[in-house]
Amino acid sequence: MGMFWLLAFILWQIIPTQAAITVGGGGVGINIGNAGGGGAGVWIGGGINDGPTPSSPSVSKLTTAYTALQAWKSAITDDPLGILKTWVGSDVCSYKGVFCAGPEPFVAGIDLNHANLQGSLVKELSVLTDISILHLNSNRFSGTIPDTFKDLSSLQELDISNNRFSGPFPAVTLYIPNLVYLDLRFNSFSGPVPEDLFNKRLDAIFLNNNQFEGELPQNLGNSPASVINLANNRFSGNIPASFGIASSKLKEILLLNNQLTGCIPQGIGLFSEMQVFDVSHNSLMGHLPDTVSCLSDIEVLNLAHNQLSGVLPDLVCSLGSLMNLSVAYNFFSGFSQECSKLSFRKGGFDFSLNCLPGRDMQRPQPECLVIPGGGLSCLRIPSARPLVCGALLGNLEVNVTSTSP
Repeated sequence: MGMFWLLAFILWQIIPTQAAITVGGGGVGINIGNAGGGGAGVWIGGGINDGPTPSSPSVSKLTTAYTALQAWKSAITDDPLGILKTWVGSDVCSYKGVFCAGPEPFVAGIDLNHANLQGSLVKELSVLTDISILHLNSNRFSGTIPDTFKDLSSLQELDISNNRFSGPFPAVTLYIPNLVYLDLRFNSFSGPVPEDLFNKRLDAIFLNNNQFEGELPQNLGNSPASVINLANNRFSGNIPASFGIASSKLKEILLLNNQLTGCIPQGIGLFSEMQVFDVSHNSLMGHLPDTVSCLSDIEVLNLAHNQLSGVLPDLVCSLGSLMNLSVAYNFFSGFSQECSKLSFRKGGFDFSLNCLPGRDMQRPQPECLVIPGGGLSCLRIPSARPLVCGALLGNLEVNVTSTSP
């Protein structure tokens, strides 16, 4: 029952009018419209038995939905939880995992998370043009996403995570016009990620735990998304030098456990709302840019298991919101006073296995004689003092322009 209420809330958020939640007809309802009645109704889990008699347009939509859902049912080869036993008859609003809305009902959402279904997606689902959420995580669906999904004009959330999908990045997702949430994680997608992904108006991009490879698109920082997770793939090359120049909306970016090299770009400091920055388990080199000190909202900063060097500055260790800082398994050779204070706190701060003199649990001295990337130029902005965050953007734009080929 708890899931029914959750889906009622989600659908209420998607349909912007006044609403009141009621219970009737064996399910949870959201009556939408003026207090005097005559508004729409969202019925969850119990069908629409007490609602108004559907008019011809509704009958047509539900008939079309019936045909599509039965086509999908025939492509599902294993249903150990018996979910599809309810997918019988023309009343699709009573199907488990199918949710309807409206005074003239239509299919508004499908949530089959953790259903353990095995099968594939079918092109017929593209006729569900009123659907706003499609949640299919933790099943055993395989194959690819049909190209016809571009016709899902109302779809806002697509979650196919933790399945067995494969092949190249599903380019059809770039053409779903109102999509804001894309979750492809824990599948077997491979190959490069298209630049157009980061031009699309998405709020959340989850591609982690696949087999994507190649260089990160140069427009990575252009995305309006608040969360980007590209962890546990096979991305290589540098983090784009322009990272951070075009956007400051990003709150979380996770690039851990890839094959990234080169420097952490100075543009990182432009993400003033950044809360989580994790580039651990790569092969990044060079000094940490002073601009990291501009991350006033940063809570988690994980740089562990790279080949970073130089002095860990006071400006980083004095960040007010910082709750977790790990620079373990690098080649830092200097330690500021503020960082020294953090090292005595319990948990959340790890400075081990570097080249810090006088500190416990550091690398053996022979490993510190040759610093990886010692001759690497990170194209830093020349400055006798750390950059003032307020003047950062103009300086960075000049620097990126002057160093572009």
